[in-house]
Amino acid sequence: MTESAAVPHPHPRLLVLSACAGLVLCMIGVFAFAALLPTFMRDWDLSNTEAGWIGGILFAGYAVAAPVLVSLTDRLDARRVFVAGAVVAAGANLAFALFAEGFWSALALRALAGVGLAGTYMPGLRVMVDRIAPARRAGAVPLYTASFSLGSALSYLVPALVAEAAGWPGAFVVSGAAALLAAGTVAWMAPHAPDQPADPRTRGALLDFRPVLASRAAMGYILGYVAHMWELFAFRAWVVAVLGFALVADAGPWGAAAGGPGSLLEPGAVASWGALVAMACSIGGARLATRLGRARTTQAYMVLSAVTALGFGWLAGGLSYPLVAGLAILYAGLIQLDSAALTTGAVETAPAGRRGATLALHSLLGFGAAFLGPVAFGIVLDLAGGRESTAAWGLAFGLVGLVGLAGVPALRRARA
Repeated sequence: MTESAAVPHPHPRLLVLSACAGLVLCMIGVFAFAALLPTFMRDWDLSNTEAGWIGGILFAGYAVAAPVLVSLTDRLDARRVFVAGAVVAAGANLAFALFAEGFWSALALRALAGVGLAGTYMPGLRVMVDRIAPARRAGAVPLYTASFSLGSALSYLVPALVAEAAGWPGAFVVSGAAALLAAGTVAWMAPHAPDQPADPRTRGALLDFRPVLASRAAMGYILGYVAHMWELFAFRAWVVAVLGFALVADAGPWGAAAGGPGSLLEPGAVASWGALVAMACSIGGARLATRLGRARTTQAYMVLSAVTALGFGWLAGGLSYPLVAGLAILYAGLIQLDSAALTTGAVETAPAGRRGATLALHSLLGFGAAFLGPVAFGIVLDLAGGRESTAAWGLAFGLVGLVGLAGVPALRRARA
């Protein structure tokens, strides 16, 4: 049975809602460490480089596991992969609450959490697209990928709120419980066998990415996604810390009032607002790109966000805190304009019968960059003067902007 001939699910809206809800629940723990970064750096005496490693290692775990887990969705029901990934994510978060006590234990358990995310993010997308009619995919895929931003918003907000009441271990217990609930959001769905080629000999090996690498269009979107993910996750891993720097640097009354505990503009809340704005931008950006030309419009999005990155770090130490907070929310939205468009492009240009392999390579390279971005950011901070230096923040965000610009020529392959 071909993909276009697949029987659609009888309740497509409920299916899309369930898939999105499952992703959001699994996301609760993803940025918990970033949301509580100042606490961990103080309590564990972490350097910027060590904090960058812990902040990024989750995505290294994702990148290592994703090629196998996502490629498996070409051979077995993606629902089974998602449930297993949710259980792993739950275990990793609960173990962090119980056993994390410093750099090395945190590093190992956050890497395991990345394996759980690898079993849920793209497999969850496959759960959805395998069960809805092809005509619905252009609208459903942006909703699903935008749910990553909603989950990111809650991943900053929920752990911070729980930590205030029950300490950081409580935040990770709640994150683990949310991941367990996520398994139930897809467990109710009817089984679906992935499409198979008429001749089994043409299926290829599990990790055979050669057909994907040979597709100029698919690789254009994948390489653009690499630049996007470096920029996005460097920002998300360090946004709470840079806002804390901006708050301290603002000696005026506006800063103290706006960024105090319980304020709607305190650093953790700003990160959550930014992720919510990013969700809307992801959906709107994908729809606009579909109308105006996906690859060309996505290039324009990348230029806007990269130019913002080039100036953001320098402004963090010079503007009043409320202005920096507003700029951070704006930047969060600009980064996410291209996210859903890039993933939709990869799905739609995947070689026949290789959607799982395409998403696997998409994840491997994209989340590999998501790991490297926060680490490189922390290294630049340490080399350039530390967290109290405006120049260090300016140079670190400058690197983020330069990598973001690298996605523009990559998308020429997709336009061709």
